[in-house]
Amino acid sequence: MTSTSADQAALLTFGVDAGTFRLRRAHRADLPAILRLLADDQLGSAREDAADLAPYERAFAAIDADPAHLLLVGDLAPSDGSEPRVVATFQLSFLPGLSRRGSWRAQLEAVRVAGELRGQGVGAAMVDWALGEARRRDCSLVQLTTDKSRTAARRFYERLGFSASHEGMKLLLEEPGAR
Repeated sequence: MTSTSADQAALLTFGVDAGTFRLRRAHRADLPAILRLLADDQLGSAREDAADLAPYERAFAAIDADPAHLLLVGDLAPSDGSEPRVVATFQLSFLPGLSRRGSWRAQLEAVRVAGELRGQGVGAAMVDWALGEARRRDCSLVQLTTDKSRTAARRFYERLGFSASHEGMKLLLEEPGAR
């Protein structure tokens, strides 16, 4: 998708201790910063590999081309006037389903906020924006998963009204391209 002024428009803007936070659609050029955020913990550092951008570029192209998926980043424009930098990200996907009377649901994934901005309302504001977008698209629920080892993330989502109502299961398949 070609960047337009609508793609670059701020979806949400507010002040934080270090400057101004702005939520917007991600661009291909944001991939290295997004990968740094995804790899910035014990789980992510073991599974992400920014040395080979090709699989991430393919995934980005698929996400960006599909209106049922949004990949968003948050920029921090520092108070000192230095260049804005990506400090947060998440993906929001919209899924049709037959259950719940054929309703749509939103899937919230890969929510990350740079360590120095945690506790300043950035994550809560991003999730609140995602909930509003899900309502705007007439979804009946928003779902997410978080690794059982991420206890702080679980507490964060519970404070925002999410409940651990289901037991999730995953089956890891072969690494892409391993066949």
